[in-house]
Amino acid sequence: MPGAYGPDVGAGHARPTSTRQDALVPETTLYLFDGYNLLNAGDFRDRGELVDLLASFVAGQGVRGVVVFDGVGEEREIGPLAVRFVDHADDLLERLAAENRSSERVTVVSSDDAVRRVSGQEVRKLTSKGFLTDLAPPEHREREQRGSGSRVGDRLDDETREKLERLRRGT
Repeated sequence: MPGAYGPDVGAGHARPTSTRQDALVPETTLYLFDGYNLLNAGDFRDRGELVDLLASFVAGQGVRGVVVFDGVGEEREIGPLAVRFVDHADDLLERLAAENRSSERVTVVSSDDAVRRVSGQEVRKLTSKGFLTDLAPPEHREREQRGSGSRVGDRLDDETREKLERLRRGT
């Protein structure tokens, strides 16, 4: 069903892993995110901050993702991430997992037991808290240096920073 939940979602482009043991198991190519579940598990200011984080994650991994929220909002595509709004997010997450699990490796990110149980044995499941913990970079402290501009980001002008942000978002 192309276009039903974002371009190419469900287009079965699994890539085999390079390890001999997992040679027949494709890498995750589709992440399904329970939006409000993740939002409540993390320390986000708002829904937009979570969506930006997920868009960066899927783009950096070279995979696609669908984040589903209960209710209404602006549906959009941010690079390989589809943002969806429906009456019952759990129902759509379960359906997407069922539709795609035979053709590619699907990972569902939700702490909702019902979603995790119904998504199928072939689907990798991660709790929202576990996903966010794994996603967080290790704490890093910059050594104090004299003067300003010790980080590359500190030395970028606003125009360059804006161009980089547009590239990151795929716009």
